[in-house]
Amino acid sequence: MLTQTSDPSGMIQGTLATGGIELNYRLQGRGPRPLVCIHGVGSYLEAWDAVASHLVEDFRILTFDLRGHGRSSRVYGRYEIDDFVGDTLALAAHVGFDTFDLAGFSLGGLIAQRLALQHPHRLRRLALLATVSGRTREERTRVLERLAALQEGERGSHHDASLSRWLSEDFQARNPELIACLRQRDAENDPQCYAAAYRVLAETDYGGFIDQIQVPTLIATGEQDQGSNPRMATFMHECIPGSRLEILPGLRHSILIEAPQQVAGLLHEFFMDDQ
Repeated sequence: MLTQTSDPSGMIQGTLATGGIELNYRLQGRGPRPLVCIHGVGSYLEAWDAVASHLVEDFRILTFDLRGHGRSSRVYGRYEIDDFVGDTLALAAHVGFDTFDLAGFSLGGLIAQRLALQHPHRLRRLALLATVSGRTREERTRVLERLAALQEGERGSHHDASLSRWLSEDFQARNPELIACLRQRDAENDPQCYAAAYRVLAETDYGGFIDQIQVPTLIATGEQDQGSNPRMATFMHECIPGSRLEILPGLRHSILIEAPQQVAGLLHEFFMDDQ
């Protein structure tokens, strides 16, 4: 079962029922090249809006709310990364994307890694944005401590600390209305769904397998990103044959929000490089 609406620009807003849940999605852009974008934990499809606005002439772009996020179904219990991979492939099939470019941000980048390892024949090119691989023991300890705090209900301190990890102080000071909106959207997250998705982020690491990714890959992260740091990005670049690495000066984790035009430029140049 599905529902969808469209507007004069050709944008489609829809819901796909699959596997007992409903996934909220958006299809936009006038270009011929299919692109799937996956957001991060606690986020929503609109996180890609500013980036997508620079890509609509050359791409047909699928964005969606992960299960437990945004306007997709609240799913309670344990999440596995293959749940997210299955949802992504179901939506891609629904909108007619046989092969596609794939961009994943943070948790979305982990989902994208898994998809590239399991289903390389579906991908043309891959972009891993502000994501993780090959965590050190200390990095694993820190993220698992944040997970434990979330699971124990210490939600406020986690999210207050996250804002400073996500965005530079200068950007926050210049964009108070946007920051207020981000705080509001963050507060709307279901705590159980957030913790379930965060567990996948915290406990998943393909550092021992990432050298098996064979599709052309772009890796990008912020110079000051603490969780998806330049060391990890460099590790991925050194492991994935022929990959391209971009470290974005002065940026922290939320590069989709703070530097959408820069990110869109990187994606456009990389994805269109095989034309």
